[in-house]
Amino acid sequence: MKIIKNFLATTVMPHRRQVKAGANDGEVALATASTDNIIGVTDCPGGAEIGDRVDVVLLGETELEIGGTIAFGAFFTADGTGKGVAAAPAAGVNARTGGLMTIGAVSGDIARVLVTPSRIQG
Repeated sequence: MKIIKNFLATTVMPHRRQVKAGANDGEVALATASTDNIIGVTDCPGGAEIGDRVDVVLLGETELEIGGTIAFGAFFTADGTGKGVAAAPAAGVNARTGGLMTIGAVSGDIARVLVTPSRIQG
């Protein structure tokens, strides 16, 4: 099962990148940090410009562009461009995550992931 919802893009949105809740209901922006309120992964081949409508996978399996080495089963979060990187917060620090890796991956890969936004603490 996959849940997809359509939102208004408030930043440029590449395909297969993580997004955060926008300033207003119904809006999303590119997630660029582990502190962002990550809500899902874009599903917009060709990308989306500011003001365009964009589909976002809120829950379920999808593809994500990877920005670093992440092990199978590990939590992922967003780097500065919305790509997936390993969520590894320091002790006592919270990190927002986009979900779990369903396969190990390295920078440049397009990997299948399970979108399950949450928060973890180091």
